[in-house]
Amino acid sequence: MSVSPIISVARVPTQSASKYLQQLAKHWSHKMEVTFSAEEGRIAFPNGAVLDMRADTATLDVALTVPEGEDVDRMRGVVSSHLDRFAFREAPLTFDWMLAP
Repeated sequence: MSVSPIISVARVPTQSASKYLQQLAKHWSHKMEVTFSAEEGRIAFPNGAVLDMRADTATLDVALTVPEGEDVDRMRGVVSSHLDRFAFREAPLTFDWMLAP
């Protein structure tokens, strides 16, 4: 029997999506496996969770994959609170988390 990860997605309205994506990636790059460009980023957490981000001119799309058995709500909070720190001028950002189909 295989275990399925839980995938949460959110479309975050912001004019500064690329800036926040890059700031978050750089912030976590010293302790996690990170790849990023101005438009896309991926952060692999030590607990097996993965955050994928895509920036455009009006939104930051985030997809958070959390292994079964890990605390999904806690991981969502870690991501949103860190992004809010970089977006202090417009925080709190709106994270309407939904489960991916």
